[in-house]
Amino acid sequence: MSERILPDATYARTVLGSGPGLVLAHGAGSSVSNTYGPILEGLAAHHTVVAPDYPGSGETPRSTTPLDIDEIADQLVAAAVAEGLETFALHGYSLGGPIAIRAAARHPERVTALVLTATMAYPNNQQALTIRVWGKLAATGDRRLVSEFLFPHALSPQALEAMQAEQLEEVLTYAAAEVADGTPEHAELATRIDVRDDLAALRVPTLVITTTVDHLVPPTLHRQLAETIPGAELAEIPTSHLPMVERPEEWQNLITDFLAKHNA
Repeated sequence: MSERILPDATYARTVLGSGPGLVLAHGAGSSVSNTYGPILEGLAAHHTVVAPDYPGSGETPRSTTPLDIDEIADQLVAAAVAEGLETFALHGYSLGGPIAIRAAARHPERVTALVLTATMAYPNNQQALTIRVWGKLAATGDRRLVSEFLFPHALSPQALEAMQAEQLEEVLTYAAAEVADGTPEHAELATRIDVRDDLAALRVPTLVITTTVDHLVPPTLHRQLAETIPGAELAEIPTSHLPMVERPEEWQNLITDFLAKHNA
């Protein structure tokens, strides 16, 4: 169906559920399980979920060269096709948003709907500066330092201040252990990603979910997506950059309700 020749599907991937296809594109410095863990089963109750891990995440080996958005986008599509899905919806979270957009632009015949959460077409100066520091910290190998740096950016002040000292320590320790090996490469890709030229040509039902207390990917960038993608809808969750931590059920319902409305 796609005019482009797909590569062999080489990324490790999670496959769950049955029904219409849904391909997931996770966030930078993370993995499928860390981005979508709280809602994976809920998504799989309605869809055949195919969720690849980027190089340096999950069981996918780390890349020795800079990451390429076209390659990752094609790998998402190749994984879905390898699992028997000729068409599918796409969900992209954070860095996964522009990757999903690029996949939809490169393989429009295969994509039935697009959902984008806490994401952007390109990083503004505020986000780019944060990402650069994050990537440099990750390159030192000090995962605890990476965790401590990200938490004030990724969690809302309300969620952060609600934690007792012991709970905060436990969460930081867990988060540090889950920092993806490929975080430096993910961060480097995030600083130069730009899919603005892809937006106007998108012709599938699209939902942009803005996390309204997001300090890592500013909500102005979410709204720019909704304003630029033809016919896109906008929904809000009053959370930080981590809806899977603060409001997972609400996040899941926004995704599944939109896809059900469009039979995707």
